[in-house]
Amino acid sequence: MRKTPDAVMLFAAGFGTRMGALTKDRPKPLIPVAGTTLLDHALSQVAKAGITKIVVNAHYKAEQIADHLTNRPDIHLSQERTQILDTGGGLRAALPMLGDGPVFTLNTDAVWTGPNPLATLRGAWDAARMDALLLLAAPGRITGFQGSGDFIMARDGRISRTNGAAGMAFLGAQIIIPRGIESIAKPTFSLNMLWDRMIAEGRAFGVIHPGGWCDVGHPEGIADAEAMLRARNVC
Repeated sequence: MRKTPDAVMLFAAGFGTRMGALTKDRPKPLIPVAGTTLLDHALSQVAKAGITKIVVNAHYKAEQIADHLTNRPDIHLSQERTQILDTGGGLRAALPMLGDGPVFTLNTDAVWTGPNPLATLRGAWDAARMDALLLLAAPGRITGFQGSGDFIMARDGRISRTNGAAGMAFLGAQIIIPRGIESIAKPTFSLNMLWDRMIAEGRAFGVIHPGGWCDVGHPEGIADAEAMLRARNVC
């Protein structure tokens, strides 16, 4: 089993209901931001990090995702045909294509600036201590995040749940060893189930993204993300 991640799972199966009419005729990952689809923004981050083993999952309007990737034979498509499997079920279904050991996962509904998020994760990864390493940022430093934060990060990098306190926002990028994922009986489940186990065992960690990030899960996020990208280009 490899100790250093060399494969990435891109989550692209969601219904995109917060996007309203924009996802009536297309899946959210194919919505353009600054002339580039969200999926291609994510694939650009993957390419810049030098990751060549790539899996994209699809459920809602999966045929459009498949058509979009027609000219990318290097990308494997994990189609969730009968039902959407959420992040945990989706990752489990894709594991035969991803291989054993730690894998990157990346959401496709955000836009990034600054250091490559996957390279930041790779640089901080320590397989001896970690089963999960999540990319985090303070809510006040990022765009479009709703809420007070997802996790508290200790001085040594270990994370715990906020339990109502202010914390750090999870940015939808991580390295995870999906240990125990096969033992979960239900087909549809969130990776939160694995995180809770890892937190209890002291093997879940965080690392800070020092650049920009914008959630594009709702229509207003498109303009916000484009403004963030323009600001990067003129700085």
